[in-house]
Amino acid sequence: MSELFRNIDCIEFYVSDLDEGIKYYCDSFGLKLLWRAETSVGLGMENEIAEVVLQTDRKKMNVDFKVESVVDSLEIITASGGKIIRGPFDIPIGKCAVIQDKWENEYIILDMTKGKYVTDADGNVIGVSKDE
Repeated sequence: MSELFRNIDCIEFYVSDLDEGIKYYCDSFGLKLLWRAETSVGLGMENEIAEVVLQTDRKKMNVDFKVESVVDSLEIITASGGKIIRGPFDIPIGKCAVIQDKWENEYIILDMTKGKYVTDADGNVIGVSKDE
């Protein structure tokens, strides 16, 4: 059996103000701005494996796992006793779903089937590219 989770894509934290969140996490902890959208920003760590995403939409911390295909993963998750809380739904880079395991732990799965963010010199998201 191959691994369902490819890696932890990100940990999401709620912040009430993105600029204050960027200042706090970048200036205080050395993270770097990778991308910025209207209600969220991606901050990178040195190893660039996972991101810290600051968002203003939900007052909740989330763990996002990257999978090859959200649709295929949902079959495996439900067959194993997990539940689909929400989704699958489209996101700019692919598909996403909110999952709950047998112990009621909630997490997010996402794929990058549409590509990855393209940013300008200031980190603002200006599109999505299939090129890696």
